Amino acid sequence: MSFRTSSSTRWWALIVLALTQLVVVLDGTIVNIALPQAQTELGLSDSQRQWVVTAYALAFGALLLLGGRIADYWGRKRTYVVGMIGFGAASAFGGLAQTGAELIIARGLQGAFAALLAPAALALLTVTFPSGRDRNTAFAVFGTVAGAGAAVGLVLGGVLTEFADWRWCLLVNLFFVAVGLVGAWLFLAESRAPGDNRYDWPGVVTVTLGLGGLVYGFSLAENGWGDPLTIGFLAVGVVLLALFVWIESRVAQPLLPLRIVTHSARGGAFLIQAVAGSVMIGATLYLTFHLQIVLGMSALWAGVASLPLPLATMVTAPFATKMLAKTGPRPLLIAGPLIVAAALLYLSRITADGAYAVEVLPALVVMGAGMGFIFVPLQNLALLGVAPHDAGAASATANSAMQIGGSIGLSVFTAVYAASLGGIDHGAVDAAALTSAYGATFVAAAVGMVVAALIAIGLVRGRKTELMPTGDAAAVHIG
Repeated sequence: MSFRTSSSTRWWALIVLALTQLVVVLDGTIVNIALPQAQTELGLSDSQRQWVVTAYALAFGALLLLGGRIADYWGRKRTYVVGMIGFGAASAFGGLAQTGAELIIARGLQGAFAALLAPAALALLTVTFPSGRDRNTAFAVFGTVAGAGAAVGLVLGGVLTEFADWRWCLLVNLFFVAVGLVGAWLFLAESRAPGDNRYDWPGVVTVTLGLGGLVYGFSLAENGWGDPLTIGFLAVGVVLLALFVWIESRVAQPLLPLRIVTHSARGGAFLIQAVAGSVMIGATLYLTFHLQIVLGMSALWAGVASLPLPLATMVTAPFATKMLAKTGPRPLLIAGPLIVAAALLYLSRITADGAYAVEVLPALVVMGAGMGFIFVPLQNLALLGVAPHDAGAASATANSAMQIGGSIGLSVFTAVYAASLGGIDHGAVDAAALTSAYGATFVAAAVGMVVAALIAIGLVRGRKTELMPTGDAAAVHIG
């Protein structure tokens, strides 16, 4: 019996793949806690600072669909190994970065290789556990680890920044890479999709450059929405994305089959996912700045103080799952964003000398609960009515929406923040002005969540039975 295909080693494969999902998710938050220290050491401006987060999310989201195709066509284990090696190299480069530009480039490379790792790990899990009770258990473990990734990232980032150095928030990935590579050699078997498979390179180029132009255009908005460069990059981004849609409607094997996103309820779910990503990735970053820069918390305590949000989401998820079975997704997707919006408006009232327990903690708990009511139904809607051969692309689209939404949201929130400060860098203003600017970003995020509720009202329509997927579909893991 082959060592790699033995049923007794499948669970070791699960451990390796779950660890991979953990590192991909936690890298989206682990650097957040370290950013104030990294900004000071490398001399980053406020606009450059946001790109340390944006570069990872943008590269990850923009290349995720291509990563899934490469894994299916070239070989899932091979893609996994290359992704691991590249992710480790990018992490080492970032951990040793001497300039802000080097750190941003390293984060972009991390995101690009994460776009290979994440779909390869999910595909390997699918073929390792093809059916039955073991499959359900494996996906439950995989999803739980993915859900815990943000919380682990916050705490681990705080511990490493506090007791070692911010650079270890990147260098720690080398441990995960070593475990992943050894585990791949011991427990993972190669597989690939059958048939004549072709890459949609025109689609890859247009969607990547289009999203990049759009995000960069939004990042320039801090100089003014009427600035010619801002308008130019936004216009180029929109044109390239329109060209991408045109290409996808005509190629035989599209990167993103348009039938996945043109379904009303499913398309609405992707839009809501993008708005939720803008809040989880964008707005919460400014919360960590408030905790450290204004309230004076250490990196460790800032990480711990941020935990109520992801923990509340995890606690709420089982209740949201039970409610989903009774009400269907639409009521949850209307109520969830409104709950988050209310929490963000409460958070926008923060003051420079306010107590964390009074001004921040209640908002985090309520916001996390609201996110639980959003993410649970989104996972179902993302695969609503999707044929088995489109399930991987639908799953990747949902995760891409989260990352791209976070990239755009962070750029918009940075523009709001800069406008509130009047273009003055944070080092030249007092705590009250900083707090007011952070509050403005939370108001902008609240407006976004109200828009998400309106999207649910307008697009997520139909009877409960029509909005619940049936049969076995690939899992969607949000994080």
